[in-house]
Amino acid sequence: MRALGFLVLLFGIALFAIHFLEIDVEFLRWVNTWGEGAAWGIRGGAVVLGLLMMAGGKKKDGKKK
Repeated sequence: MRALGFLVLLFGIALFAIHFLEIDVEFLRWVNTWGEGAAWGIRGGAVVLGLLMMAGGKKKDGKKK
């Protein structure tokens, strides 16, 4: 769960970076189709969701059973 959370966090950060660098990526245009407020909600939601998944995931033990 922590690894998936990390990927979602990276996706959210990448969405922020792409927006601020004003790069036009074809497969990410859907984020802006609902308007500016919803796009910020999607970007922020991806970051928060990733952080929550990372915090809620179990830390792996080095021990085998």
